[in-house]
This record gives sequence, C-alpha cells and structure tokens, in this order.
Amino acid sequence: MADVLVITGPTASGKTAVAVEVARRLSGEIISMDSRQVYRRMNIGTAKPTVAERAGVPHHGFDLIDPGERFNAGRFAGLARKWIIDIRQRGRLPIMTGGTGFFLRALTAPMFEEPPIDPALKESWKRYLAQLPQDDLVRWARALDPASAAARHDRQRLARIIEIAMLTGRTLEWWQQTAPPVASAIDPRVFVLDLPRDVLHSRIEARVHAMIDAGLVAEVRALLESGYDETAPGMNATGYGEVLTHVRGERSLDEAVTLIQSATRQYARRQLTWLRHQLPPGATWIEANAAVDDIASCIVRTWSQENS
Repeated sequence: MADVLVITGPTASGKTAVAVEVARRLSGEIISMDSRQVYRRMNIGTAKPTVAERAGVPHHGFDLIDPGERFNAGRFAGLARKWIIDIRQRGRLPIMTGGTGFFLRALTAPMFEEPPIDPALKESWKRYLAQLPQDDLVRWARALDPASAAARHDRQRLARIIEIAMLTGRTLEWWQQTAPPVASAIDPRVFVLDLPRDVLHSRIEARVHAMIDAGLVAEVRALLESGYDETAPGMNATGYGEVLTHVRGERSLDEAVTLIQSATRQYARRQLTWLRHQLPPGATWIEANAAVDDIASCIVRTWSQENS
C-alpha cells in the first residue's frame, strides 16, 4: 500500500475540489503541496481552499509563516512526514494535493543533509541575494552551478543554488548526488489532473478575474501597508507583484490582470513539463474536463482496487 495519495496537476485544473471530495469518501486528511499557501495573509492570490471546502475535512500546510520568511522544500518535507505519520495513526488517509513539484520530490527523493554552515554567514548571504535583480541571480546561478540552474527557477530556488555553492564550495547537484539523504523516501500513488490547453487557459483567465472580484487588490494593498513589498519571499507568488504595480499607480488594473493571466499560463506550462518528466513511475493521468464527482470516483475506485 502506498504511503500517501497524491492529487496534482497544473494550476486551475481543479485539484482542490477533487481532493476534498476524495478525502470525504476515503476518510482522508489533506496536506497542501503548495509553496505559496504556507503564507499567512495571502489567501485570495494563492487560491487557498474556502471555508466550505475545508469543512469536515482536516487540512494541513496552510498559514505556517509570514510573507517575509523563506520556506523551502526541505522544511516542507520535514513537516509533511510528521503530518503523514499523525494522519495514519488516526486511521485516516493522507492526501497530498498541490502543484509544487519540488515539494513532492523532497519526499520521494529526500533532500541531502547539509554540512554545518555558520548561521550568521548564511543569513548575510540571504540578505544580500534578496536585493539582487532576478537577472543577476540567474547569471550567478548559471556561473556557479550550470546543471542545477539549467531549468527555470524562482528567486528562492536560484538563491539556494548560489548559497550552497558559495558557502560549501560544492554545487547543489554535487550534494544531491553525493550526500546521504535526511530521511527515507515515501511511496506515493500519484494522480495527475490534465486538461486540454484551451480549457486550461480559459479556466486560468476566469480564475484571475474571480480573484480580482474577491478582493485581491485589497489583499495586496494590506500586505504593502504591513511592510511586505516585492522583496518579501511570499510576494514572489504570481499575481502579487503584478497587482502591486497597479496599487502603486504604475499600470492599470486591466493591464495587471492581463499580466497575471499570461504569467499563470507560463507557470502552468512549467508545471506540466515538470510533471511529465519528473514524477515517480506509475502516475495516472486523468482527463479533468469532467464533473468533480466523476473525477473523484475514478481516483477512489483505482485507489480502492489497488489497496483492497
């Protein structure tokens, strides 16, 4: 029997609604596998489950840190392992859902154990790298660790590539291949929700408009007033930077919406590329252009047959 049931897919593919329905039918608890839903005060733009969706199904992994803090895959893996153990001890099924592939890989291919690093020096590097433009981070990462920097990464991942190389004298790729893992790998049963491109793009456009209608501009304004600008790690999430420029009067709301939609489509493409090439063997791809009940029934039926 697999350790955990995983429901993943690109953004706007309907993961949350399907996971909630599956959890209700299989007596499960949900673990968020989303790198932005860990942030407090960031609810609308990160598409956290609604109060209704959380009702009756325990959820884990939301609202763990403030937007000014960093959160990486290794930290997620440590917390997720504890949640998985606790959920199973309660006789329930752990169900991980979200689209952050690095979080899943941190559990299926555990992170390496880092050598001792002076905390003060590490923090100094974090502050310095946080001030650099994205293009500078890309150039640094590619110069120090071409293999790890080959894929497109966000600021946090690029900063980690640079930090590891500068503070240890070895590349991130070297540590991943050489150092012992911090824990044993988990065995997931993965289901991927897939959609035709035009349907996915239509859903993305509708989701962005829904976020604006729900108050995303006010949410970003409140974060800015609390001292969180584009340098805050949490504010790297798609949608927040674009709306921030609108709040500052640098572009119209329509222009910000168009940019968010474009960035979200690009993000969905990157997610799909990762899922096609990095998932553990045996993942089941499901046509998600159907009713939630039908998709959930397919997952429940497959899981039950394999674990009866």
